[in-house]
Order: sequence, then C-alpha cells, then structure tokens
Amino acid sequence: MRTSSRLVSGIALILLSLLFSPAQVAAVPPPGADEVRWLWPLDGVRQVVEPYRAPAHAYGAGHRGVDLAAPAGTVVLAPAAGVIAYQGTVVDRPLLTIEHHGGLVSTFEPLQSPLRPGDAVSAGDAIGVVAVGGHATPGTLHLGVRLDGAYINPMILFGDVPRAVLLPCCDPV
Repeated sequence: MRTSSRLVSGIALILLSLLFSPAQVAAVPPPGADEVRWLWPLDGVRQVVEPYRAPAHAYGAGHRGVDLAAPAGTVVLAPAAGVIAYQGTVVDRPLLTIEHHGGLVSTFEPLQSPLRPGDAVSAGDAIGVVAVGGHATPGTLHLGVRLDGAYINPMILFGDVPRAVLLPCCDPV
C-alpha cells in the first residue's frame, strides 16, 4: 500500500511540475481575461494562417504569436487602447509595438506605420498597413502578445480560445 501511495505522490509531483513549467505558464490566460476583449485588428473575415504554439522552454522552438491573412497594404487597427512603445525596422521587417493596460504588449509585423513612440492609440484606431519582410509569409500579419514579458496566445484576448477544464481522472486514494 505504501509503495502505491508513493508512486501516486511521485506522479502527482511530476504532473504539477509539468503544469507549471515556464512554457505552460506563458500559455495561461492573463488575469481577468474573461473581462478583456480586444477588437480584431483587421476588417473582414478572421483567418489565422499560422496558430500560436507555445515553446517547451524559454528558448525552445514554437510560434510566439499568430499569423493572420492580410495582403500587403491592408489597414491594421489597434486591438485595444495603449501607447506606442516602438516603431521601426528590425533586421528586414518594419514593426510596431503597443503597450496596453495590465502588462500586455502587442507587436505587429511587418507593419508600416506613421506613428511614433509615445503616441496614444484607442481601440479601433488605424495603426498602419501590412508590409512585407521578416519571417511571416507574404500576405500575412504576425501578431505577438506578451503579458509581463511572457508570450501568450493572442487569440485568448479575442475570446477565440475556450478555457481548459480539468476533470478528475481517478478514484480517490
């Protein structure tokens, strides 16, 4: 009996460590995500070309954002109010970063924008147009979101990702 109890305890500890690994924590919705509802940044049909994939660890492979179908020249809208934190070119792609309330930061690339750091934007304001360059497939816009520095799935903020519900799986010990 003691051996099976230790085995169950050991398995529980392993499962807890997996549940709370840095990569998994980054995928958890932000506090109050039920109240936060961002506007979709593009007019028209919502089409995710490449979904968010959380990395196994901080430096692991993954896709730290979503790629949205958007031909070059498409107007992009601010999903929520904020202040422009960065606008410029990184390596070979123009990008724009907005700091939002609650520790959220959004980055759009490739995006040409006339806005400058310090400019305030409201939800729904035009922030620029889709350009070309970077890792995103031509005809797409990459949207990344960080919460207090950790990447999260942006779709959570649009209400498009159902919350996971943990159910009991075993008989009580």
